[in-house]
Amino acid sequence: MPHRHSFFRQAALRHLLLCAVSLAAAFGAHATGSASRSRTNEGQSQADQLAIKIYDDRMTLAMTEAPQVYLYGYIDADAPARFSALMKSWKIPTGSDIYLNSPGGDLKAGLALGRLFRAGSMVTHLGTPTRGPHQSVVNKNAVCIDACAYAYMGGLYRWAPSGSDHLGITPQGAEAAHAPSASAEVDAYLKDMGVKPDWLASASTPSHDATAWLDADRMLASGLANNGRLNLFATYKLLSGAPYLELKQTDRHGDHRITLLCKPDGAQLAAYNTAGSDRARQIVARGTRSYLEIDRQPVLVQEQDGATLEDQSVVIRRTYPLAQLQRIASAQSLGAWVEQRSSSFRYGFGFEVTGVRNVLKAFYDNCLLYAPSPATQNP
Repeated sequence: MPHRHSFFRQAALRHLLLCAVSLAAAFGAHATGSASRSRTNEGQSQADQLAIKIYDDRMTLAMTEAPQVYLYGYIDADAPARFSALMKSWKIPTGSDIYLNSPGGDLKAGLALGRLFRAGSMVTHLGTPTRGPHQSVVNKNAVCIDACAYAYMGGLYRWAPSGSDHLGITPQGAEAAHAPSASAEVDAYLKDMGVKPDWLASASTPSHDATAWLDADRMLASGLANNGRLNLFATYKLLSGAPYLELKQTDRHGDHRITLLCKPDGAQLAAYNTAGSDRARQIVARGTRSYLEIDRQPVLVQEQDGATLEDQSVVIRRTYPLAQLQRIASAQSLGAWVEQRSSSFRYGFGFEVTGVRNVLKAFYDNCLLYAPSPATQNP
């Protein structure tokens, strides 16, 4: 499983995974001994109890590197205890993907589930489980409302709803969260999860009796969803008198960093993809092409030997021309990648840098003052 794939490769793998899980459900349900590895809690058939279904078969783990856990149905008061027991038995390990589909339920149970998700550095999505051969047809669109929406916020990494999936709050859910018996606990929960108190600003404007649905784009803009990445940190400073820029971000696959040090002969650029010593060694050994990426366009492409292994990181070093530095200062995204053979696989990372444009500009302006290129010097 590559460390990081392109968007289209990820989509293809997700499709293949769904097909594989469907086949496992269809053919494994009647097997004996080593039957399908997907498991469901005993209360699955009860309409008033949250169901927990785990996909941790070999095919799933090979493609996703983490168990896929589906929580669906009414969030009952005992749901956190059942989920916690599965965590303690390591059936739901740290870093699992959690897929939610619930009309709501017990608010305090939703908050407790969210805290369990965060304690386990889990990833929250909206989604429905694969239908087994003897199950009735289920709606493939996931809905996460009220207590479920609060549980979703517990994910360390939170994917915004896509397609026909929806996350929202009903008037009754909002009233319950602001009730004297719950408001202090809800406020403390939002603070601990790093969610702003005005998070409902990401919702469409409802009528007095309608559900407020959260808009995916606004969820991403406000930080309510992060699509697998924590905040990007940008730092500008002088290093031995020279302008220096550092961009850092952590995602579920590791730590990533880009540095730029201004020099008279060009900006010394280094990109670090910390993947662990064994994984980094494999990436460097298999890589046939490496490059930086600006607004998703390859630049400074180098065939063979363009990436090196340094401790636990894959490192790409280049000298970036000062005359072209404006392109970095005005970029919307920056990245660094290593490709394996005919672009079938690539390993690396990308940063969305629009939110740190002022830091990029500070570096650019001061670099030109420190070491102006011939193209930018006054005649």
